[in-house]
Amino acid sequence: MGADWRGDPASAMLEVLDPEQHSTFRDHYLDLPFDLSKVLFICTANQLETIPPPLLDRMDVIQLSGYTEEEKLGIAKKYLAPKQLKEHGLKRSMLTFTDKGLRTIIREYTREAGVRQLERQIAAVCRKAARRVAEGETEKMSADEKFVRESLGPRRFVADIRKRTSEPGVATGLAVTAVGGDVLFIEATAYPGGGHLKVTGQLGEVMQESAQAAHSWVRTHGLELGIDPNWFGENDVHLHIPAGAVPKDGPSAGITMATAIASIATGKPVSDQVAMTGEITLSGQVLPIGGLREKVLAAQRAGIAKVIFPRENESDLEELPPETREELEFVPVDWIEEVLEVAFEGSLPKVAPARPLSQERKAAASR
Repeated sequence: MGADWRGDPASAMLEVLDPEQHSTFRDHYLDLPFDLSKVLFICTANQLETIPPPLLDRMDVIQLSGYTEEEKLGIAKKYLAPKQLKEHGLKRSMLTFTDKGLRTIIREYTREAGVRQLERQIAAVCRKAARRVAEGETEKMSADEKFVRESLGPRRFVADIRKRTSEPGVATGLAVTAVGGDVLFIEATAYPGGGHLKVTGQLGEVMQESAQAAHSWVRTHGLELGIDPNWFGENDVHLHIPAGAVPKDGPSAGITMATAIASIATGKPVSDQVAMTGEITLSGQVLPIGGLREKVLAAQRAGIAKVIFPRENESDLEELPPETREELEFVPVDWIEEVLEVAFEGSLPKVAPARPLSQERKAAASR
């Protein structure tokens, strides 16, 4: 639905979905009354943010999460592969998909919440096999890792967590997009200046405010973190989230931004095994976020070993598949100090949470 000069369908939906009105709904095009009290309306959307709040208030929202790798493997074996074999005129004896071959497609050639792209890649492998059969090269093939890579070419998605976080100033966050969860790299750099913060990457207003809060917290606790008292006064910080053409917003990257700023200020890299999500306050509290299941599944796809998340979201872990809970280590936190302890593997001095300004910090701040 979209509103333009022709009208706004959402206005009509408000009346249709209201149980107090829809028993006497009148269609103004046909000019006839209809009783809609026994009609069930089912609406779908990729994002809730674009739905008008009055319309969303009249709905019962059911969140459908993305598939895990094991679920995708099962769907591919039982449904997608047999379907594409039939559509390409191949018998099962001609082309056999191995589990390793299907996992290679899932990990290296697709990155999505559903299986639409996975089916396209399986179809591409089937076309390659059908051509070989038609040319008389062979009558029996196995779609293993080698054959998949030959058919699909260079891999499209690489697990580059270690490469991206090897330098100080880079932290791995987790986000929810229209197609499921995704891994978000937040980069920070510093250059001579007067203590200002610059934020880029097409960020919304909420995310920019989170960056300001993260910068203020690290600057306030710089002395306790082992940062030179004059560092923030002599350097500007540039915070960037790659994929600048993609709009990004929301508060859940707050602790990731604080970690990236602490990393560049101390010169110490963040652990390549850790990804995190959570909102930060000026006092250093970590507040709950949404979409934890999608974010955790994205971390699992990327090969992350440890996920830091707000303690108030612990109940959301029950929604995760058993294999995901067994594979990943989960670290619930209440304060940003706990985040830094895990992210830097204990290499930073410990900061006491929610403490008032000490005399030393007041003197450092005045300088």
